[in-house]
Amino acid sequence: MNPDEPTFRADRGVFCNRTLNLRSVRAIGFDMDYTLIHYHTDEWERAAFEHARQILAERGWAVADLEFDPTRFSLGLVFDLDLGNLVKATRFGYVVRAQHGNTMLDFEEQRASYQTTVVELAEDRFTFMNTLFEISRASLWAQLVDLHDRSPLAGIRSYASLYRAIDDALNESHTAGALKAEIVNDPVRFVQLDPMIVETLHDQRLAGKQLLLITNSDWAYTKKMMAYAFDRFCVDGTTWRDLFDVVIVSANKPRFFSHTDPIYTVVDEDESLLKPHLGPLAVGHVYFGGNARLIEDSLSHSSSQLLYVGDHLFGDVHVTKDVLRWRTALIARELEAEIVAAAEFAADADTLGKLMAEKVAIDRRQAQLRMVRERSARSDEGRAAELDEVTADAMALDRRISPLAQRAAQLGNDVWGPLMRAGNDKSLFARQVEKYADVYTSRVSNLRFETPYAYLRAARGSLPHDAVLDRRGGGH
Repeated sequence: MNPDEPTFRADRGVFCNRTLNLRSVRAIGFDMDYTLIHYHTDEWERAAFEHARQILAERGWAVADLEFDPTRFSLGLVFDLDLGNLVKATRFGYVVRAQHGNTMLDFEEQRASYQTTVVELAEDRFTFMNTLFEISRASLWAQLVDLHDRSPLAGIRSYASLYRAIDDALNESHTAGALKAEIVNDPVRFVQLDPMIVETLHDQRLAGKQLLLITNSDWAYTKKMMAYAFDRFCVDGTTWRDLFDVVIVSANKPRFFSHTDPIYTVVDEDESLLKPHLGPLAVGHVYFGGNARLIEDSLSHSSSQLLYVGDHLFGDVHVTKDVLRWRTALIARELEAEIVAAAEFAADADTLGKLMAEKVAIDRRQAQLRMVRERSARSDEGRAAELDEVTADAMALDRRISPLAQRAAQLGNDVWGPLMRAGNDKSLFARQVEKYADVYTSRVSNLRFETPYAYLRAARGSLPHDAVLDRRGGGH
């Protein structure tokens, strides 16, 4: 193998929902936080948690004993603002796991709460965890629900108002400057460096693509963090600025993609002076605000020639696809560990699949024997004995399946299981990814494995009857 070619790994794959010809992409826009720059989630979210907790303490809440535990939460969960719960749902919105405060609901409690409920993300009742920035929010929510249940918190009259109070505290922690100052002052603690990121973007430029940085972060934070994460990997005499044709900060996504807000040129390095900008965007400049239509007009590319890459399922991917019809790529860092765990479980997964096929056959035979017994006008001792035997076989099979199924359910996260699955079905998160992300992967540098000239083809979709056809030799 050519030493310049990176070695492919399954956990670094680019996975395709809709065929994407990268050769036809003329320009690529990138988010920054958790997209171009990855953070040590435990450290970043712990800092956000602690800053928000301090803000809530100043409100008079007894929050000193709250502790941050990121292992209890995962992307793709849903806040139920009516009941004060966190839930995981299937692609159809049916709840498969639920937690109230810090306590998981048992089967009967969950059924009582959600038997007639379908999680619809368009409803005000439900709020989706679609970015790693939500981990600190979930940790605050679970513990504050318990506090509020024991003794109502000052000013809180519902779980929805509790959620809004948490949201206000987290937003204040992000905008007040103390959190970002802490990160800028100690980037070694917070930033997870990626040695391949600069090479990946350089390959895109060599292939003639225009690159844009479009971030909600302000210029002061952006320039320091990008310099820290990128400049060490740049060719001598160049910096991260040389990789991007245009930089847009304080973009105010998702509004950036759906409205036509004005844009300003950042005149000085500390962003203290902004000048209104008219006309096309100029290469090498830094801009404040603006909108996606201006990018389309400035670059003169069709929507199918523009690709946006981001980690926020709604703010980066959903609205970009829904409003603009740009091509979209979702960054979901959690995939890496999950794919590694799934690979390690592969042999047991194969065994589990074979056992489940046996279970289907035994369950079918058991049902048929029960029906024969009901149809028979007189007792059939032979059938009864066979039914007893089949029932015993089914119970023995269940005992073999149970530990494997339990391990499969804990892949990715011990509490909530795999990111893209909910029980035997796809998760609600997976459905949103399918719907709005043309491709998804764990980090931007994975694109280097494919190169800017790749033709990424979506896999053939499977249907429930495909398995039957394959078993009988009628499949593809």
